[in-house]
Amino acid sequence: MKLLGEGFHWDELTVGDRFRTFGRTITETDIVNFVSSVGMLEALFLDAEYRAAHSAIGGRPAPAALVYAIAEGMVLNATGQGTGLAFLHMELNVEGPVMQGDTIHVEIEVTEVRPARKNNRGLVRTRNSVVNQRGETVITYTPLRLMAGSAGADGAA
Repeated sequence: MKLLGEGFHWDELTVGDRFRTFGRTITETDIVNFVSSVGMLEALFLDAEYRAAHSAIGGRPAPAALVYAIAEGMVLNATGQGTGLAFLHMELNVEGPVMQGDTIHVEIEVTEVRPARKNNRGLVRTRNSVVNQRGETVITYTPLRLMAGSAGADGAA
């Protein structure tokens, strides 16, 4: 029986495949919960008076680490549920701010697919662009993941 919501297996992907996640609005609750739980108690994120006097941008910014974490949740729920085995490496670039009330989605492009050394596993690298509601790319990152293969890829699964 097919498990609904299962992610892609490495051998079902090819270089050039592209996907887009649903969107997610960043809320004040997201920001407060994140900075509190990780100890990122920076005045920029918690002190409205400080922001008004010292911030280079108007509004309440979301930490890039929060935006990345939410983006990863959206990506993994859509592409790696039950098939992702390990996160191995990435490069990450912050290209613009995300503010409370912004809605983000992730555009994913497969840039590398190759078999791993054993056990019907493969390595998949993507270029993930986090894009806001205005079409502006705010973060790009390039995760390399170890992923399971489908049944029959090398006789195992």
